[in-house]
Amino acid sequence: MRHFSSDGGQPGSADWRTVRLLLPYLWEYKWRAFIAISFLIGAKLAVVSIPIVLKHIVDNLNQPKALLVVPLALLFGYGLLRLASTVFSDLRDIVFAKVTQRAIRRVGLEVFKHLHNLSLRFHLERQTGGVTRDIERGARGISSLIHLTLFSVLPTLIEISLVAGILFAKFDWIYAAITLVVLVIYIVLTISITEWRTQLRRQMNEMDSQANTKAIDSLLNYETVKYFGNEEFEAKRYDSSLQNWEVAAVKNQTSLGMLNAAQAAIIAVGVTIMLIRASRGVVAGQLTVGDLVMINAFLIQMFIPLNFLGVMYREIKQSLTDIERLFKLLNVNREVADQADAQPLLVKGAEVQFDDVKFGYDSNRGILQGVSFTITAGHNIAVVGTSGAGKSTLSRLLYRFYDVNDGVIYIDGQDIRQVTQTSLRAAIGIVPQDTVLFNDSIYYNVAYGRPTASREEIVEAARAAHILHFIESLPNGWETTVGERGLKLSGGEKQRVAIARTILKNPRILILDEATSALDTQTEKIIQAELKEIAKNRTTLTIAHRLSTIVDADQILVMEQGRIVERGDHRELLAANGVYAKLWALQQEEAKSST
Repeated sequence: MRHFSSDGGQPGSADWRTVRLLLPYLWEYKWRAFIAISFLIGAKLAVVSIPIVLKHIVDNLNQPKALLVVPLALLFGYGLLRLASTVFSDLRDIVFAKVTQRAIRRVGLEVFKHLHNLSLRFHLERQTGGVTRDIERGARGISSLIHLTLFSVLPTLIEISLVAGILFAKFDWIYAAITLVVLVIYIVLTISITEWRTQLRRQMNEMDSQANTKAIDSLLNYETVKYFGNEEFEAKRYDSSLQNWEVAAVKNQTSLGMLNAAQAAIIAVGVTIMLIRASRGVVAGQLTVGDLVMINAFLIQMFIPLNFLGVMYREIKQSLTDIERLFKLLNVNREVADQADAQPLLVKGAEVQFDDVKFGYDSNRGILQGVSFTITAGHNIAVVGTSGAGKSTLSRLLYRFYDVNDGVIYIDGQDIRQVTQTSLRAAIGIVPQDTVLFNDSIYYNVAYGRPTASREEIVEAARAAHILHFIESLPNGWETTVGERGLKLSGGEKQRVAIARTILKNPRILILDEATSALDTQTEKIIQAELKEIAKNRTTLTIAHRLSTIVDADQILVMEQGRIVERGDHRELLAANGVYAKLWALQQEEAKSST
C-alpha cells in the first residue's frame, strides 16, 4: 500500500509528492510511454518543419515568372508534413490510451479496496457524498494530468526549444533572446497568479464536497425528511453550502480573467517586437519575404498553444489537487489490520471465548467493562439487557470491526487479532437487526451470502428463510429490484432476505442480532423454529430484546452498563428473581396488555 505524506510542506512539494505517487502506476506500460513520446517528438519535428518549407515556397514564388516555376515538390512536402503532424499525434494518443486508462483503473481499485479495509469507525464517521466526490474528481484528475502534461505542455516546450534553436541558428541571437525573454516573463507571471488561484480552487472543492455531502445525506434520508416535513429546511441547508461555493467560484472565475488578460498582453508585445525587427530586416535586404513568413508562422504555431499555457497550468494544478485528495484517502490509517505473520483461522469446534474484554468507542466512553464468557462449541448463548448495555458491541468485536482495548477474544484458542480477517469473517455469519440491502435484485442480495453458490442452493436458502413464496409471487420474481438500502421491501421481508443469505453462507459461528425483531408474531414463530434448526451444531451468539425468543438458550447473559450482572439458563434466572426476572415480568405484562 502506497501512502501519501500530508506534512505541512509547500504546495509545490505536495505536487511533486503526488506526481511521484502516480508514476509507478504509469510505469507498468513504460514501453508504450516511450513509443508515445517518440511519436510526440515526430509530430513536433513535422510541425516546426512546416514554416521552413513554407519559407522556401514563398521564396521560390517570389521570383520572375513564378507562375511557370511552381515548386510542386515543396508543396507536396508541405502537405505531407501537415499530414505527418496529425498522424503522429493520433498514433501517440492510440499508443498511450491504455497507459492512462490502466492507471485510472489501478488507482481507483486500490482506493476502493482500501476503503473496504478501513475500520467501521471510519465508515460511521465518513461523509459519503464527499468521499465519492473525491474519488470521482481524483480519477478525472489523473486523466487530465496525463493528457495535459504529456500531450500539451511537453509538446509545447519541445516546440519552443526547437523554434528558439532554429531562430538562433538561422538569424541573429536577438530573435532567440526575444523569444526566450517573452517566454520567461509569461511563465513566471502565469505560475505566480495560478498559485494564488489554486487556493481559490481548493476552497471551491471543499465547498463543492460539502454541498454534495449534504445533498446525498438528505436524499438517503428521504423518508425522514418527509416524516417531519422538512423539505424547505433541507433546501435551505443545501443552499447555504451552494452560496459558499458560489462565492469561491466567482473569485476563481474573476482571477482567471485577470490571468488571461495579462498573458494576452505579454504575447502581443512579444509578437509585435519580433515582426517589427523581421520587417526591418526584409527592407534592409538582410532577410527574404520567406524569412518573414517563416518567423510569423513560427510565432503563430508557438504562441497559439502558449496562449493556453495558463489554462493548462491551472488545470494541471487542479488535477494535482484532486489527485492529492484521492491519495489522502489511501493514507487513512487502517485501524484494524492483519499482523505481518497472521495465519488463517483454524476452525475445529468453533468455541468462542471473551476473556476480560474491555472496550470503548473513544477514550471518554467505555462500553464493555471486563466481559468474560465462553460459548462452548455447538452451543447457544443469548445476551439480553437494556439499550446501550453493550450487546451489539460483542458482535462487532467478534467480527473484528474494532480491536479490543484490553483482554482477548479467542476462537478455538486462537487470538482473533493474530489471524487473518478474511478467514475470521468467513467463519462467522450474522443476521443483523438493521438489514441493509444492495440496490439490486433479490437474487443478487440472497446470493451475496455466497456468490459462488448455484441457483438451486440459493432457492433452497430462500425456502429455509420462508421467503421463497413471496419472491415467486412478485411480477419480476427473483429479478425484482429492492431499491436503495432495500426500501422497496418491508422490514420483515428485508430481514428474511438477511436470514436467507446467512443460511447460504453456512457459517460455523452464527450471530443473531435481534434477528426476528421486524417480523410479525406468526412469522416470528416460524422463523424462530427455522433458526433453531440452523443453529444446531453451530456456535451461536443470540442478542435479543424479546426474552421469549431465547428461553431455550443454553445460557443467558444479562448485561447492564457494559458488565455481565447475571448468567444462567431461563429457569435459573427466573428463580434468582433478579434483573432478568424483572425484565421477564415486564415483557409478560406488555404482552398481556397488547392482546
